[in-house]
Amino acid sequence: MFTGFISSSLGPSIGGLFLALPAIFCASATLIEKHEVRKKREAGLQGERRGEQAAALDALGAALGSLALLSFAATFLVLVGRNYWWAFVAACATWLLTSVGAWWIRRRISVARK
Repeated sequence: MFTGFISSSLGPSIGGLFLALPAIFCASATLIEKHEVRKKREAGLQGERRGEQAAALDALGAALGSLALLSFAATFLVLVGRNYWWAFVAACATWLLTSVGAWWIRRRISVARK
């Protein structure tokens, strides 16, 4: 329903972005979980917990990736009026810094919890 509202308000190209994420993410999380469970069972173990953890890690990666893409889009939007080439370079640099920074913060939090 939310995606339908976005499509009717902002157009199908924007609405399509909101349709793609749930379809692709849910399928990939399910496949990752099943693959990990099957791998553990072939080794003679249960594997349910490992499958859940692998799917959760994939979800975290998707969230961090979305944050980095949002920073890319915002930087490009702000700078594109001046020079599209430098806007693209700056947006790529912002994406890289956001990705590495988010990963580093997540890593520090993970280490601190242990």
